[in-house]
Amino acid sequence: MLLQPLWTFMLGHSSLLHSPVFPVFFSLSVYLSCCLPFLLLDVLSCRWALVCRYKLQAQSSFRWALVWNCLALTLYNHLVFIFPLTVMHWYLRPVHLPEEAPSLPHLLAQVLVCLLLFDFQSFIWHLLHHRVPWLYRTFHKVHHTYSSTSSLTTEYSGVWETLSLGFFATVNPILLGCHPLTELAFFILNIWLSVEDHCGYDLPCSTHRLVPFGLYGGARHHDLHHLKSKCNYAPYFTHWDRLAGTLSTRD
Repeated sequence: MLLQPLWTFMLGHSSLLHSPVFPVFFSLSVYLSCCLPFLLLDVLSCRWALVCRYKLQAQSSFRWALVWNCLALTLYNHLVFIFPLTVMHWYLRPVHLPEEAPSLPHLLAQVLVCLLLFDFQSFIWHLLHHRVPWLYRTFHKVHHTYSSTSSLTTEYSGVWETLSLGFFATVNPILLGCHPLTELAFFILNIWLSVEDHCGYDLPCSTHRLVPFGLYGGARHHDLHHLKSKCNYAPYFTHWDRLAGTLSTRD
């Protein structure tokens, strides 16, 4: 199998995979790694018109204060809330590492199903937290502190939102009985797409330009949500917003 050499290599570091610290370390490392290229673009956009032309909100300016605020809240949520929960999860559900890797088609199929499930769950959660004023004021308003999106605003959210979306992302692979390698692949893709949604750039290589027929919203789609608030509730795909009549594609 194509993935067996990779999985065998990872099994050689099974002590790390079994560690209760690994989920938080993995999540933070992947998240910050995904943010880094877009953070670099933010810095360059102040000086290069070539970069600035791809910004979704050309009038927005880069601020280090925003960077530190976003980093502080992300670290706080991970260390104070997510870490204790991952330790509890590690204790109650010990990590099982099978000897064989999944086949590549099986991994890709399950990652896609996990992504579609997460997209639906997030759409319903997001719609409710905008349609019910109390939910918006109490839980979701924090995420809308910045109307201009940038990569590090992806996880600028309160505890309830962070834990809710984290729960959806964690439980879907469990429900589908995914291989640990499939879980890791889904987590990486999900974090990347979330960061790209908030990156603030409409690049030639953006995911929504690679997926045909307008099936995927991407950064342009989600940036409109932060500007207008009452549209584009699904994080990735556009079909739920089309069905609900909440899709907006106009600036």
